[in-house]
Amino acid sequence: MKKMNITQIDIENGKVQGYLIDLGKAPLLILKADRGYLMCGYLNINAANSLGDIAGRVTSVRTFDDMLNAKVIEISDNSLKIGLHVGVTGREFLNKLLDC
Repeated sequence: MKKMNITQIDIENGKVQGYLIDLGKAPLLILKADRGYLMCGYLNINAANSLGDIAGRVTSVRTFDDMLNAKVIEISDNSLKIGLHVGVTGREFLNKLLDC
């Protein structure tokens, strides 16, 4: 049976919600701050852009810690507008979302 876990994670500038869905071979992971989110490779930055979301994407992650330490490889258009950029860590990305 597949399962979903929701957890709260404390980082430097506040708290984010972590969503993990066990899909078998790899989990679907999202870390959500009030203004936006960080997503794993299962999800699509084009969809985030079409919805006007502030979002970043990391890949090759299996845990929330992996997401926090991974480099952001893609960001949505609205992420650029608040000063985010590719190459920051997931932690830096989320802390910026909590700091705005």
